[in-house]
Amino acid sequence: MTIRDLLRLAQIDPLEARILTAHALQCSRVQLVIRENDALSIEQVNDISELLHRRMQGEPVAYLTGEREFYGLNFKVTRDVLIPRPETELLVELAMEKLPQAGRVADLGTGSGAVAIALAHTRRDAQVIATDISDKALAVAHHNAEHHGVKIQFMRSDWFELLDGFFDLVVSNPPYIAASDVHLSEGDLRFEPSSALTDHADGMTALSAIIEDAPAHLKPSGWLLLEHGYDQAAAVRHQLTRAGWRDVRSWKDLAGIERVSGGQWDAVVSKK
Repeated sequence: MTIRDLLRLAQIDPLEARILTAHALQCSRVQLVIRENDALSIEQVNDISELLHRRMQGEPVAYLTGEREFYGLNFKVTRDVLIPRPETELLVELAMEKLPQAGRVADLGTGSGAVAIALAHTRRDAQVIATDISDKALAVAHHNAEHHGVKIQFMRSDWFELLDGFFDLVVSNPPYIAASDVHLSEGDLRFEPSSALTDHADGMTALSAIIEDAPAHLKPSGWLLLEHGYDQAAAVRHQLTRAGWRDVRSWKDLAGIERVSGGQWDAVVSKK
């Protein structure tokens, strides 16, 4: 059986089949095209078939290959971390816009480290601190930071719990899916760590806690940027406004969905 024969028999998305086949054969997708008439050994057929079958059962491609691209960088991912998604790149873009030269930024709930590493890789002038409550997630983030040659201070902390000093910017992509959301039992989400997806309540617990606690850790006029669900922008803006934040607004991702909301903290104005 050749590579072409096997791909024709695949019962999943053709692009995903090629990604998994290239991964199993340890070659690039360009090399795969060049080699598509090569005969496969029985062992190779079995290895590729197993990956294709696992994908048919719903297991995410990123977990099967152990990697995912985000913001032009390749990240190691395991079942201990969320799979970085394109819509989260908006959070990185906004962070770079709001972060002053040589600024200090905290990424809360860093997971694979994708947001923090993308920031540190692009903004070499910045001081980046990243936290997570999961030791296993922090191990993955450490690996990714070393791989990309960026300096980040990682810390095991429950949101702001162990953070010292003040920041120009705080960013977070916290668990925001409501426990009752049917999407948790569908698609890739079935395989991702539930504690990174949902607060096991209404989806607003972590968002609310960060909004409430962030002012004590921000410099005057510092920014808070939060990724949230497709239908949570109005609720997040309401909480920010009620808590005394100014310049509160939401930003849309490439799909036109309000994906990130945030505001600026002015200590002088807020104390009045």
